[in-house]
Amino acid sequence: MLGFWSRRIRWNFDNLPPLAETYQAVSSASVDDLWQKVVNLADVSWHPLIARTNVPQGLIPKPGLIYQAVSRLSPFPIQIFVERVSPMELLSVRILALPGVEERVTYRVESTLCGTKVSYSVTLRGWLSPIVWSIIRPYAAKVARELALAAEQDLIEADNPVSKRRKLDYPDVFAGLLLWQIGFQVITWLDRCPRILG
Repeated sequence: MLGFWSRRIRWNFDNLPPLAETYQAVSSASVDDLWQKVVNLADVSWHPLIARTNVPQGLIPKPGLIYQAVSRLSPFPIQIFVERVSPMELLSVRILALPGVEERVTYRVESTLCGTKVSYSVTLRGWLSPIVWSIIRPYAAKVARELALAAEQDLIEADNPVSKRRKLDYPDVFAGLLLWQIGFQVITWLDRCPRILG
């Protein structure tokens, strides 16, 4: 009886049209800078949905590449299949996470009069797609914006090496403050010593 209802529900959801949405952001970074961020599959620290991948640093994605990733929403690894790559323009992947849903994601980068536009398109098919979409939608809406911000941040850090040095100097600043505090306590104690002894 349970199997009948399971098949019935699955059949109803299979007839649903695919769920699709495109999110866009405009960045002051160049097409090349944004593209390098998109194809750097080893560094996904900016991505709202993907925590890490098993892609080695420097690997260029090509059609047919299959790699593993771990989502920020689940500890279980997922398979990602690179379907299409148009250099400096488009990267399309298929995400194989659950048997009841098929997810395709496309990143597109193009130059406009207002700056570089990055698009993130998501298409979900399958009887589990409404449930998966309700979970990932708030995160998917942030991907294009976070990608644009990450590329701009890289440019700021490249143009301002002083900011990198300041980040590295933070432990020295804290150590200096600690030593100053200890010195202050020692001086205060020495100042009170003659009074105590007298």
